[in-house]
Amino acid sequence: MKTTEKEFSGVKLSGFSGLFILFLLAGLTACLIALGQSWSIAIAGTLFPVMIVLMARGLMIIEPNDARVMVFFGKYKGTVTSNGFFWVNPFYVKKKITLRARNLDVPPIKVNDKVGNPVMIGAVMVWKVRDTYKAIFDIDSSSIEKTPSHANTPFSQLSKLMQSFESFVKIQSDAALRKIAGMYAYDSNESMADKVTLRSDDGEVAQKLEEELNSRLAIAGIEVIEARINYLAYASEIAGVMLRRQQADAIIAAREKIVEGAVSMVQLALDKLAKEEIVNLDEDKKAAMVSNLLVVLCADEAAQPVLNTGTLHH
Repeated sequence: MKTTEKEFSGVKLSGFSGLFILFLLAGLTACLIALGQSWSIAIAGTLFPVMIVLMARGLMIIEPNDARVMVFFGKYKGTVTSNGFFWVNPFYVKKKITLRARNLDVPPIKVNDKVGNPVMIGAVMVWKVRDTYKAIFDIDSSSIEKTPSHANTPFSQLSKLMQSFESFVKIQSDAALRKIAGMYAYDSNESMADKVTLRSDDGEVAQKLEEELNSRLAIAGIEVIEARINYLAYASEIAGVMLRRQQADAIIAAREKIVEGAVSMVQLALDKLAKEEIVNLDEDKKAAMVSNLLVVLCADEAAQPVLNTGTLHH
């Protein structure tokens, strides 16, 4: 049994040829009625209207990036992807499906990262139908709300079909997002051995997410063009603690930079004084100078100067 998409190979005429036949049948109907004979009126009132309705059912218009899946009494006959106006056997069931790219914004969900921290993570993805056979026949749309009989139009059928696609894609994207989030830590300070984290992603996480989504959606003939994490935050129950932790890490990093710069400046000052022989300092004076300079350079607030109006020793 054919389980992949194939090109429709049946009879497919220009739609204008079908219109010509319709107009011809309408003209013959009018002529038969004009004859006024009982047999002509009977034919014009029964046979020709049925033929006109059947001919009209065979007409179809396919826009760019749209397709028609052709089914003949329950048997798949192929997919028409050519754009234009066509006429086919009226007994074909023509299932309309769009091949255009669609966006899906996956709302943030709560998951545990690699080290067990609860985080809120969301994603945005671009997807499209690649295999129309799998998309039509391998996805069950029975869970979608039934369309009223009076609204059973091609547009409503397409809307219902796209709802089934979106429902399937949303469920699978949630599962893929949970799996990927569990493979990485939120930040590098939680797992120093990992160079790639959810927060500092350089493309690896997005690539893994695309691969996971494509593997899950291949059964439905759907291809993920792009997938990215667009929302990432700690869950509310630990957000405050983690914020203080990040602030502490930032303060420690800033202090390290300040101390490193202060030591370099003190070393530069001592070397400058010694090289230009501005003043000769013994070890005690050097220690006092280093202490004073470090206090001035590393203090959170501006230091209050004390002026020495005497000699170096008083």
